[in-house]
Amino acid sequence: MSLKSTFSNSTSKSYALALFEISKEKSELDKVEIGMKSLKVLLQDSPDFKEMILSPTIKKEDKRNVILAIADKNNFSNTLKKFLAFVAVKNRLFYLDNIIESYLNLVSDNRGELKAKLISSKKLSQSEQEKIQQELSKDFKSYLNIDFSYDPNLIAGLIIKVGSIMIDTSVKTKLKKIEKNMLEL
Repeated sequence: MSLKSTFSNSTSKSYALALFEISKEKSELDKVEIGMKSLKVLLQDSPDFKEMILSPTIKKEDKRNVILAIADKNNFSNTLKKFLAFVAVKNRLFYLDNIIESYLNLVSDNRGELKAKLISSKKLSQSEQEKIQQELSKDFKSYLNIDFSYDPNLIAGLIIKVGSIMIDTSVKTKLKKIEKNMLEL
């Protein structure tokens, strides 16, 4: 399984790097990034789309037609359209989720952004996310590209990870520490 996972990651990174280099050469990094973010949302929000991409029973030509229709509808750049068509013809759309992540990481690294993960006990509104992003960027003196997620099991509070730094203000963790201290008595 580990070897298969490594091969998958390596292949996805190769495709993402190729798209990154072509996008950079054509000065379309931002346009392609917007398209990739749209595809990421579509993969998260549409089980039918994800199933179609992963299904080995759907012909690659049909997958290509669907992905190109989505690209046209969302006004993706020609670079991204050609790339998606190529990936579909090569029957590698099942790597799409990993390719998107790898591409977005390359663009973020190119800008010199720091990556962070924030897990909250409640769903954060867009304005709350923006405010947190601005405050943390100020604190770290660099733009932070934050991956926000929601975990109701935290009870209350946040967990923030930036590189090797982790700040955990969740009630769940505090309760675990109290429980540990009580058991040690």
